Amino acid sequence: MLSFPIHLAMHIPDGYLSLPVSLVTGIIAIALIALSLNRVQSEYKERTVPLMGVSAAFIFAAQMVNFPIIGGTSGHLMGGTLAGILLGPWAGSLVMSVVFIVQSVMFQDGGLTALGANITIMGLIGTFGGYYLYRFVRFLIGHNTWFGMSVATAIASWTSVVVAAAVCAVLLALSDTVPLALGMTAMLTWHFMIGIGEAFITLSVTSFLWKTRPELIYDAPNVAINETELDNL
Repeated sequence: MLSFPIHLAMHIPDGYLSLPVSLVTGIIAIALIALSLNRVQSEYKERTVPLMGVSAAFIFAAQMVNFPIIGGTSGHLMGGTLAGILLGPWAGSLVMSVVFIVQSVMFQDGGLTALGANITIMGLIGTFGGYYLYRFVRFLIGHNTWFGMSVATAIASWTSVVVAAAVCAVLLALSDTVPLALGMTAMLTWHFMIGIGEAFITLSVTSFLWKTRPELIYDAPNVAINETELDNL
């Protein structure tokens, strides 16, 4: 039984997951990347490619910056919901997968054997789950209003982090690394607070773009775009 460090984030290192869990999550990750590549090639416009590169670079750099939380530990941006809001779920998942692969291979941030799990947790749940929750809340409150976007962004960002943390705890328990109760308590306690930082950063970025370059937001607000076009006349 491996000890469970209280500061353990969702970049799972080597040795923490059993072979079956690693294989299943690896298959899910490969399928996600393949589907994302296919959808991006067939549906997305060429102008999305540069934005994907910029988004990947920003999320990669932002994940390197840790912010302190209570108890002497720290957290950092996960970025899945942000990628989904800017690029849509398919391109966003592809960007997140590239970020995790580079981090794992070049910086040993997350193990190679756990790469599939990290992509599944933070790519599939963080990006797809975060984006569709954001879209649902934004639809309920106000699709073309800043208030609707901001509330949806905050809720989706925070929720994606907490749900991803819970799934990570389940995978560790299935691997007999830590008991489910211990893992769930530790992960949710810290990621409850990390999610607040995630929501703040994501909302700051999306609010800035909403006011300055709303066309860069996937499923862009019609009202904001019309205002921008009028200002440019």
